[in-house]
Amino acid sequence: DFVKPADGEGSMFPTGNITDEFDVPGIGTFNATFISAGIPTIFIDAEALGYSGTELQDDINNDVDALAKFETIRAHGALKMGLIGTLEEAESRQHTPKIAFVSPPKTYLASSGSQVNKSEVDVLVRALSMGKLHHAMMGTAAVAIASAACVPGTVVNLAAGGGEKQSVTFGHPSGTLKVGAAATQTESGWVVDKAIMSRSARIIMEGFVRVPSTIFE
Repeated sequence: DFVKPADGEGSMFPTGNITDEFDVPGIGTFNATFISAGIPTIFIDAEALGYSGTELQDDINNDVDALAKFETIRAHGALKMGLIGTLEEAESRQHTPKIAFVSPPKTYLASSGSQVNKSEVDVLVRALSMGKLHHAMMGTAAVAIASAACVPGTVVNLAAGGGEKQSVTFGHPSGTLKVGAAATQTESGWVVDKAIMSRSARIIMEGFVRVPSTIFE
C-alpha cells in the first residue's frame, strides 16, 4: 500500500485537468494525462503515437527515431508539468517525468514468449525510463497507473473502458500486474488516499549453515 501517493506540494494533476490537449512542436497534438502520483508521469494513447500498445523492448529501443520522438515529448511534458523552467533543462533531468503509452486490451506475446490473453487484462501500458522502454514496469509508475486508472476520464481510465474503478490489471512487456487505488473527488480536485499493487518475487539463493553440536551441550 502507498498512502497518499500524490502527497506533497501541488495538485495530483499539475495542469489542473485530468486530460489535456498536448501540443508537441514538430511531433503532433495528443490527448494526454499528466499526473504526479508515485512519480510524475505522462500518459498518451498508443494509437495516437502510431503504436498498438503490445510493443516489446526491441520494438522501441532499436528505433533511434522513436527514442528521439519520445524524448521530445517528454521534454515538452516536463515543461508543461512545471518540472523544468526551460526545455534545455530536460536533458539534465532524465529521471522525470516518465512517459507511457496505453491501449485497450489485446492479446500479445510477452518478452518470455508466453501469451498474455486479452481477457486477462483491463489495459495495456508501456513505459519509458531513462530514455529506454522498460522491460516490465517501474514500481512508482505502477502507482501512477493505479491512480490514473481509478479517476474517470483520464487517458488510462478510458483505455481501460472508462467509468469508476477500484482496480485494474495492466499488461506490460513482461506480463501483467494488478493495481488499485482509492480515489475521491474533493473541492480542490481529485485525491488518491491509497494506491495498492502486488509485487512478484523469486528465490535468489538457498543454503545450509552447519552448527557445531557443542552449541547444544
